[in-house]
Amino acid sequence: MLVKLIAFVLSNFSLSFLVLGLACSGISLIRMPKPLSRSQITEALLSYYCLMPIGLCLLYNFVMHVFFAEVSATFIGWPNSPFQYEVGFASLGFGVVGLLAFRGSYGLRIAAIVGPACFLLGAAGGHVYQMVHSRNFSPGNAGVVFWTDLLIPILGFIFLYLGMESASNGKSR
Repeated sequence: MLVKLIAFVLSNFSLSFLVLGLACSGISLIRMPKPLSRSQITEALLSYYCLMPIGLCLLYNFVMHVFFAEVSATFIGWPNSPFQYEVGFASLGFGVVGLLAFRGSYGLRIAAIVGPACFLLGAAGGHVYQMVHSRNFSPGNAGVVFWTDLLIPILGFIFLYLGMESASNGKSR
């Protein structure tokens, strides 16, 4: 049972990091003095979103595509190719920006969300193409990864929208 849980968490890492980010946001909010302001809630959601499903998730993606390229390719349903390394190093860049944005300015957070959103939404489009054109329904193409390629950018844009008010009032770093 434990082995299956670990396998699920690691193979569905984008969902795992998203849930972890939301949990960390919740824990940080529980520890704050009450009542909570909207800007405190938004700050917790936005900062841990940048840290977990952007920063750490994309660093994990880097490691998997660069150091475990054959495993990643098999999971996605592709043959291994030099493309794996390109995806990995793009993920490294986006992941580092996500880590910097964890405690960074609102402007840095915009960059940390918009760049990966383009990457993830483009990947989702690629997954759809592979499902239709090649009938690739491998878990790494048509499973949880596909849905989080859509959900993570959508949540990022929602969190950015909610954070605009705090940023315009000078409350955001």
